[in-house]
Amino acid sequence: MQRRTLEIASNSVASALAAQQGGADRIELFDNLAEGGTTPSHGSIAVARDQLRIPLFVLIRPRPGDFRYDALETDIMLRDIAQCRQLGCDGVVIGALDADGNIDTALCRELVAAAGPLGITFHRAFDAARDLPTALEQVITLGCQRILSSGGQASAEAGSDMLARLVAQAGDRLCVMAGAGIGPGNVADIATATGCRELHASAKAVRVSGMRYRNDDLRGLDNDWTQTDANIVAGLRAALDGFVS
Repeated sequence: MQRRTLEIASNSVASALAAQQGGADRIELFDNLAEGGTTPSHGSIAVARDQLRIPLFVLIRPRPGDFRYDALETDIMLRDIAQCRQLGCDGVVIGALDADGNIDTALCRELVAAAGPLGITFHRAFDAARDLPTALEQVITLGCQRILSSGGQASAEAGSDMLARLVAQAGDRLCVMAGAGIGPGNVADIATATGCRELHASAKAVRVSGMRYRNDDLRGLDNDWTQTDANIVAGLRAALDGFVS
């Protein structure tokens, strides 16, 4: 039986290294987890590439919010992709929609062309599309290797029926990777229900600051942060490896 692929969404280099330690197969590196993810810094990408032994994919998203991008934002994304190629990344994670909720195929073709030999994942802009089966066919024509999706729902568990439909529709033309709300307790059930051979999770936990002094008058400043936990990743890996389907 083919081993299922576990990709960990990593909001920092420390998260990526924890994911690798816990048994992840691939990293998606990004910044600004609370806002759905944006492109990480040059330094983060460079250090991650130096430190990781597993494949590194980088999110290409210039800002939070919707997935309709103007010419300025397109230029930023193209330059970020060029940087990923220069630094030796294995792939990039892209996505864009037009104002009517269709895949912006013209823009996405530019991004795919800029990526050249890099692997391509289409991110959860897909879930915001008007019609997911139609969007799937559009993404396939772009030449992407996979789509990250929750089946258009808030979590992969809630969207499992649609994910199963998308997996059947895609066949061997493209990989549908389930993501959103996945943890050690449900990853095996989601893999079984959807037929997804790749699963995506953040495996995050709160890291408590070591600061002994905190200025409580600085409203909105939180000294604690979230980071991928190697033990949670190991739990995901064990859950995926512990069942047969």
